[in-house]
Amino acid sequence: MNSYIRTKKYDVDFLKQNMMGPNSMIVLEELTRDNPLKQGMRILDLGCGKGLTSIFLAKEYNLQVFAVDLWVPATENLNRFKQMNVNNLIIPLHADALNLPFAEGYFDAVISVDSYHYFGNNDSYFDKKLRPLLKKDAWVAIAFPGMQYEVHDSIPEEMKSFWDEESLSKWHSIEWWKPKFENSLCKFTIKEMECFDKAWNDWLSTNNPYAVEDRGMINTDNGRYMNFISVTGNAI
Repeated sequence: MNSYIRTKKYDVDFLKQNMMGPNSMIVLEELTRDNPLKQGMRILDLGCGKGLTSIFLAKEYNLQVFAVDLWVPATENLNRFKQMNVNNLIIPLHADALNLPFAEGYFDAVISVDSYHYFGNNDSYFDKKLRPLLKKDAWVAIAFPGMQYEVHDSIPEEMKSFWDEESLSKWHSIEWWKPKFENSLCKFTIKEMECFDKAWNDWLSTNNPYAVEDRGMINTDNGRYMNFISVTGNAI
């Protein structure tokens, strides 16, 4: 299993202070294990949260990153980027994924960790909203929480108190997600990620009140239902 050597270089307290869910830097390290990223590429980090993934892309690959998030103000992220000495490589933006302010064919790659399921869990988002912003053959790398199989018609009794209707509407299986991408990407892969336990345990070890709430859910799930899914490929 990946030992996440790159992530280990970062200050643990800094990571814990800026997580908004399962450790996004670990997820990204696995997601980019085999990648075509090269210095000078222009990357869209879509749904970057507090910028941990953008920091990783800038520091590890020396990329120009556009860090876009709806929930976190751009100025807050800029201050974090300055703290990590990568503000010269990352452009923070406050924007809605449904109305992105970029020219067509602008990006060499798009990365999205633990956010795509909020806005892209439908048949049209990738082709209508995201694909036009990417160059031909642009690398696409997306990771999001999912389910090992579709549970929506038969929710396990012990999980009902943890899974609200809104969350379940966004968590799906590989089989559900596959048709959303397979005709839009070449070299397409979709698979269950290895980092589920490590990424979740890092999050649950924080004092974030949302993490405290999540502890019961992950302990009760105990590896039976939830997973993390990765999608990679090149835009057609």
